[in-house]
Amino acid sequence: MSQSLPAFTAPGRFWRGNLHTHSTRSDGILEPEEVCRRYRAEGYDFLALTDHFIGRYGYPIVDTLPFRTNSFTTIPGAELHSGAMANGELWHILAVGLPPDFAPSHSPDFLPVDGQESGAALAARAVAAGAFVAVAHPQWSGMTLDDARGITAAHAVEIYNHGCAEGCDRADGFGIADLLLTEGRRLSLIATDDAHFSEPDHFGGWVMVKAAANEPEALLGALKAGHFYSSQGPDLRDVRITGDAVEVDCSAVRSVIVQGAGSAAKAVHGQSMTTARVPLERFRASPWVRVTVIDHAGRRAWSNPWFL
Repeated sequence: MSQSLPAFTAPGRFWRGNLHTHSTRSDGILEPEEVCRRYRAEGYDFLALTDHFIGRYGYPIVDTLPFRTNSFTTIPGAELHSGAMANGELWHILAVGLPPDFAPSHSPDFLPVDGQESGAALAARAVAAGAFVAVAHPQWSGMTLDDARGITAAHAVEIYNHGCAEGCDRADGFGIADLLLTEGRRLSLIATDDAHFSEPDHFGGWVMVKAAANEPEALLGALKAGHFYSSQGPDLRDVRITGDAVEVDCSAVRSVIVQGAGSAAKAVHGQSMTTARVPLERFRASPWVRVTVIDHAGRRAWSNPWFL
């Protein structure tokens, strides 16, 4: 019996989008219209503009409706900040699909202040308002596992942040995400740009979302359901469990890796592989598995986790 991940059986087609982007409405260097134009010109289907939701910038949720076209859509959002992590720094919480009247937290700047709403409460409020919520750049933030455990409302963890890769070589979120998955958290995994256009922080990581239409509500529903994968370049065409193995169909790659809890991992390597079969023997004790593929340029694509 063969069963595919829902992203590959859901109705519709895949749409390419970036979920983490900044403009001159906060600390980016391009106007919102120009940011949208560049992503549209690069072949993206959708974009979420997520400027920093703090008092210094007037708590922006930027109206990007005027920048939509017949083939390019936008989703309003923001990068939310409130409360302090264990290291004393503010939370960074990505919220895509916020209503324009979402109430600000008391976050006048990038430093915590007394009496602030906690990060956990802010994330829960964003989810209640209809947003798709992700814990942003865990490695860049210096986040601990206990920090991450506290954000119980989040849908996802940002596992690759291209801006953090280019700006400080701290792009990774898998260390936190894999531990949360092993503890039973049902989370999806997103790759993003976190583009400010002040360095080469754009067009390096994205999500491929399976939805019936390139429209905000359809895309948000698919994101919340986990009907997507993340990529730096390679395409995933199917990820399925057949008997005692994970089978992967993809664009040409040199490595297909299945990861699970703890040290559970198994890789298959070759030349220009478009299919691979990875035995599940090493994953008998793991509650979940996920897939990474790597092409000859070193670019990766990542599936969402599959709970066994």
